[in-house]
Amino acid sequence: MHKAVIIGPDHELTPDIVVEVAFNSETQVELSGLAKERIARAREAVEKILDEGKVVYGVTTGFGSFKDKAISKEQLEELQNNLIRSHASGVGEPLSKEIVRAILVVRLNSFVQGHSGVRLELAEFLVGLINNNVLPYVPSQGSVGSSGDLAPLSHMGLLVLGEGKAWYEGELMSGAEALEKAGMKPVGFRAKEGLAWNNGTSVMTGIGSVTYNKAKRLVDNADVACALSLEALLGISSAFDERIHLLRKHPGQIKSAKNIREAFQGSGLIDSDPKRIQDSYSLRCSPQVHGAVRDALEYVEGVLIRELNSVNDNPIIFPEDDEVISGGNFHGEPVAIAMDTMAIAVSELANISERRTAKLVDPATNHGLPAFLISEGKGGLNSGFMIPQYVAAALVSENKILAHPASVDSIPTSANQEDHVSMGTIGARKAAQVVDNTNNVIAIEVLSAAQGIDFREPSKLGKVTSQAYRKIRDRVEALEEDRVMSDDIDKVSDLIASDNLLI
Repeated sequence: MHKAVIIGPDHELTPDIVVEVAFNSETQVELSGLAKERIARAREAVEKILDEGKVVYGVTTGFGSFKDKAISKEQLEELQNNLIRSHASGVGEPLSKEIVRAILVVRLNSFVQGHSGVRLELAEFLVGLINNNVLPYVPSQGSVGSSGDLAPLSHMGLLVLGEGKAWYEGELMSGAEALEKAGMKPVGFRAKEGLAWNNGTSVMTGIGSVTYNKAKRLVDNADVACALSLEALLGISSAFDERIHLLRKHPGQIKSAKNIREAFQGSGLIDSDPKRIQDSYSLRCSPQVHGAVRDALEYVEGVLIRELNSVNDNPIIFPEDDEVISGGNFHGEPVAIAMDTMAIAVSELANISERRTAKLVDPATNHGLPAFLISEGKGGLNSGFMIPQYVAAALVSENKILAHPASVDSIPTSANQEDHVSMGTIGARKAAQVVDNTNNVIAIEVLSAAQGIDFREPSKLGKVTSQAYRKIRDRVEALEEDRVMSDDIDKVSDLIASDNLLI
């Protein structure tokens, strides 16, 4: 049983906590006492607006270009419900159940800051969806990233009305049926609540948090992959000397150099060729490249943590000042640029990894290993690691397309009222694909390096690399003759995604 995660303005939400909730359906969430107080106070401010008959965007008016259309008090609930129904216009494959759980907890954390004006009953309904694992069906495409993630969040909001579709106990069914089986009842939307629900950045931030969590593990494992390739290629240690990296001062570079250096520590393969002076850039400059990725991911983490603990709907309630202010916190640009940065950075991990794989399979560059890492007497009849390198090349090329930034694009919406948008959710989805592609590219490098090491002396590996090598060989045996390699790649890709080979 996983411990309960407390959600409230007095408890910082991080990408790691989001992942804990997303991937462990047993994990429960609870509202802190302060969260309940803040939610209630903001709702009182909304009720006061209604009592006084004030004109407030999205509360007593229409939305977007209908901002000047006043809505009668009798129609306010219908207004919010229509907002959710009309905006649930997404298309494409559904987001995964894990991503949906991530989005739910991210949206909840925005509400508990106490500036959205939702009822406590609505926040507790969200808690119930997470704790009962009732997961709305959410098409993945349709968000332009402001005003927030309107389409996907509206699909999630259909459950509040007892509509739409949802997964419950592994089955996809109507939202009404899922709620009934979970012992829950729809609570509907009241004034301000539909807009508070769908006017935020929780989809891009939820996807981004899960993707970042994968990426930070991936860069550690890329360091180990490099160390394994260095040993398979009888590489030179001098490029990893700490003194070099301290002079450049980039913390990521210093960290990756340390990881690689410690991974091959004790190796009898490194520096074993006295004729070698220096290695090519894909080996020698790995700390500089991996380190730049680390530094980029540190920036991404900072953006995500700030956004996770932000209020990003509109208008924003300031109960202590008795004010409601219409602004633009729903605009996803901070997250959008961070997602594009992550995609670009992780693409570079794949780029340099594929180059190391290419060195390993090429007899002109692999320092005495057989062509395509298949025994010389069997080459020709068997292709060995020829095609896995093709696959890595294909994934790297795909990453280059996916790394084109989404955030530099904008298409006006809502009759030019919303005339600049972030495309942040597209950026997050692209970054997620880049990370998955790169995971496979590094798996191919690790498999190739292990095969190369089999032609050397595995007993001479360093302390960390010998452990990593054993983990690989526990799952995939050495290639003696051709077989279906996709199975091997999948096994090692799963290992890299779930394990830190530095440990």
